[in-house]
Amino acid sequence: MPGPPLSPQTQRRLDRVFDEALRPLAAQLLVDACGHNLPFCEKSDMFALERIRFAALKFSEGRLDKLREAVHIAQTDWRDVLVAAGFANDLTTHQDWLADESTSCD
Repeated sequence: MPGPPLSPQTQRRLDRVFDEALRPLAAQLLVDACGHNLPFCEKSDMFALERIRFAALKFSEGRLDKLREAVHIAQTDWRDVLVAAGFANDLTTHQDWLADESTSCD
């Protein structure tokens, strides 16, 4: 069963990180493999998953192979993806990543 859909903010960031042709595959990967199947996220909704999904997107650098790697890491321990993306030490820092349209993906 697929997980929660992407939140509007997750979709917006995905659209900024991935080329248009790759967006459907990236979105489907996040919905199917980065949701309720993550440890301790069985009841999380699309908004509660934003921090982890944003981290996976940032880690991916717009590449599907790296997104798959990030999702695989998250399935073992999603905290490792938060660390890799720089989102581990603050509960809200992920909200600033790509929040401003003029901000680059870095």
